[in-house]
This record gives sequence, structure tokens and C-alpha cells, in this order.
Amino acid sequence: MLARVRAAAVLGVQAFPVLVEADLQAGLPTFSTVGLPDEAVRESRDRVRSAIVNSGFPFPAARVTVNLAPADLRKEGSSFDLAIAIGLLAAQGLASAEAAADLFLVAELSLDGGLKPVRGVLPIALAARAGGIRGLVLPPQNSAEAALVREVEVYPARTLADVAAFLNGGQQLEREPAAEQEEIDEASDGSLEDVRGQEFARRALEIAAAGGHNLLFVGPPGSGKTLLTRCLPGILPPLSFEEALETTRIHSVAGLVSPERPLVRRRPFRSPHHTVSNAGLIGGGSHPRPGEVSLAHNGVLFLDELPEFPRRVLENLRQPMEAGEVTIARAALTLTYPARFMLAAAMNPCGCVANMSRPSEEIGR
Repeated sequence: MLARVRAAAVLGVQAFPVLVEADLQAGLPTFSTVGLPDEAVRESRDRVRSAIVNSGFPFPAARVTVNLAPADLRKEGSSFDLAIAIGLLAAQGLASAEAAADLFLVAELSLDGGLKPVRGVLPIALAARAGGIRGLVLPPQNSAEAALVREVEVYPARTLADVAAFLNGGQQLEREPAAEQEEIDEASDGSLEDVRGQEFARRALEIAAAGGHNLLFVGPPGSGKTLLTRCLPGILPPLSFEEALETTRIHSVAGLVSPERPLVRRRPFRSPHHTVSNAGLIGGGSHPRPGEVSLAHNGVLFLDELPEFPRRVLENLRQPMEAGEVTIARAALTLTYPARFMLAAAMNPCGCVANMSRPSEEIGR
């Protein structure tokens, strides 16, 4: 008995369709997952088994093989739980695989059969639109984010039993309304109206914002460098809807999207501490994630106390500033993250400059 349903895998900020094949054969009860899954995907067999049983369905007493195709594409995370569970139910005749043929099933399962939110839903919705997939079934916490792609139907569901009943035609899932484009513009936190004086610094901000130039403020502590820089996003042009989608896609992969505010409405302002690592600033790690330069895409990256940042970290900014993107190369894969940002930095004058304004006899003391 074989059933096929659809899911999606997220690599970098792109999502790719995945065909989930569930096969039941006579033999000793086993559960194996193939198709280059990572540890989180392999662990899904325990979540899926408990979710199916606790939802009132029988778990097949057979040799279970789940294939995630294409097999040469690495599968990461827990978002395949729902597709695997529905595949097993469809292989037993308890759910309609035909009804799920043009849907992406995306969710993590809790042990009681509830659907839990996952990362990277917006890239999956964009992949559904590009691949001609009708819609997505996912947890309610992710539904507003997926509905930003207005050409895709979004069906939020709370439990595995609700999804099975929906596919069998016994229950309707209320469709999430599509997002309105007119609601995306929103003012920034900082405003130049809060700044008194500083005519030259304000003029520098305006010139930098008009031309998309990078900016460096040098001045003593307390002179307002940080306050001025936080006003920079507020005088930049508002995000267009496509820019907002592109920015939200990066934040979705990083797990920074709020269910209440699924769309990034403001130009990002990222201010990492000077102890940030290479992977934290540029991106990467054992499980590659976007760095601060990508999270600042279409916005401002602010480096306060610039001389305190390690030289090797600052030198890594050269390539993303020139190319507008970051390429993370690993033995098994290569990922590219967008990274078009304005660089703003602040620093205190060095000691020699401060000493030039002091009497020579005072310096010699």
C-alpha cells in the first residue's frame, strides 16, 4: 500500500517541493525514513506514531518506509511531520491522498496530534505559488504569514484529525483571508524630530539616506551618535510590498516572524554587539542560518563602537557590501542569502586626537 502527499524543504531562503511517499509492506513492524533526512526528520517517527494513535487512528502494524524525494536534497527540521502522518493514514485508506495532491502539508506534530508552528513558511508559500500548488495546510500560528502570498490558498488546522477530516470531505477548514497590500507601510521608531541641534549630523543622515551611502559618526560619548543613527530608517523610503516580502522571507527562516505581525513593515535596523562571531554577523554555522547582514537586508546595519569589533569580522563585510549577498559554502551544499544594507557605524575619537586639544604641560603630567 503506497500513498503520496506533498511537503516542502527550506534551504537558505528558498523552498523546494518534496514528495512524501509512505509505503506499507508485510513484515516485522519497523519505521524507516529515507531521502537524506537530518536527525530532526528521523525523530519524527516517534512524534508521528504518538500523534496518530492519540488522534484515534490505528498505527499500521507493518513495515513502514517513508521516502522524501528528491533523495539528493537534504531535509531539515520538523515541518515534515504532518505530511508523513497524512501519508501513513492515506496508505491505510483513512485519508484521501487525491484531495491532498495539490496541497503542501506543513506542520510539526505534538504527541496529542496538535499542529505546532514551524520556521520558513513564507518561502514555502512562495514555492507553492511558483510551482502551481493550490494551497497549504498548516498551523494557525503560521497562517497569517503564508497568507502574505495572496495567490495561494491557506487552510489553518489545529489537529491531525481536523486535517484528515478535511481531506476526506467531512469537515471544512476556514480559509485564511489574503493579506492586504495597503497595510504594510509603518513608521520607524526613531524620528529626527526628537533630535535638537546637530545640524551637520542631520545633514549627513539626509545625504546618506538619499544616496544609499554608508555612514560613520565619530564623536565623544553622549554626543548622540546612536540616537541619530536610529533615526536613519525613518527617513528612508517606505518598503514596497515586494521588498517587505523579501525581507520577511529572511526573518521567517531565522524564526523571527511574529504570528500577530507576520509581515516586516519597517526597514530593519540591526545592531549586533561587538562580540558577535563571524557566523553571527555573516551567517553560517553547523546548521546555516542568516547572519546580521542578511537580517539587515533592505535596512540598516549599525556597528556601535566600531574599533571594538575584531578585524577578521570587519574584513568579512567586504564581500556582502560589494555583492549584496552572502554565499555560505559547505561540503554538502552552498547557500546564498541576500544582504543589501546600509552600513552605519559609530566610534569615539582615539586618544591621540583627544590629546591634541589639551595643553602640552597637562599631557606631560
